[in-house]
Amino acid sequence: MNMLLQPLGRFNALAGAIPRDAVALALRVFPALVFWQSGRTKVEGLFSIKDSTWYLFEQEYALPLIPPQIAAVLATFAEHLLPILMIAGLLTRLSALGLLAMTAVIQIFVYPGAWVTHGLWAAALLALVAMGPGRWSLDHALRLDRGCGPR
Repeated sequence: MNMLLQPLGRFNALAGAIPRDAVALALRVFPALVFWQSGRTKVEGLFSIKDSTWYLFEQEYALPLIPPQIAAVLATFAEHLLPILMIAGLLTRLSALGLLAMTAVIQIFVYPGAWVTHGLWAAALLALVAMGPGRWSLDHALRLDRGCGPR
C-alpha cells in the first residue's frame, strides 16, 4: 500500500504547489471568453446590435418575463462588460454572479439540454463568487476584495 501512497503523496504535494492565484486567473479568463465571444456574435462594429440578434431574442431566446427588445440589449451589454471586468479582476465576484445568473437563465429557459456545458461554466463562476479573483487582480490591488489572497 505504501508503494501507492508515496507517489500519490508526491503528486498531491506538486498539485498543491500550483499557485491559487493562477487558478483564479484561469477561472476568470476562460468563462469570460465564452461570454465575450457570444456577445461579439450579437453585434456589428463596436456595439450595433445585429438584426439576427433581435430575431433570436424574439424567436429562439424568448424569455417569459422580459420583452425580447430589453433582453437583447441587456444580454449583449452584459456579455461585453462582465467578461472585461472578470478578466481584469475588477468587481469579480459581482461579475461572476451576473454571468452565473445569465447561465441559469440560458439553462432553464433557452437550452435546457446543454446542462453539461452550463454546469462547467457555473462551476467556474461559482468558484469565483466563493473564493474571489486572487491576488493577480485589480480587486486585490485596489483592496476591493479582502478575500483575494489564498486561504
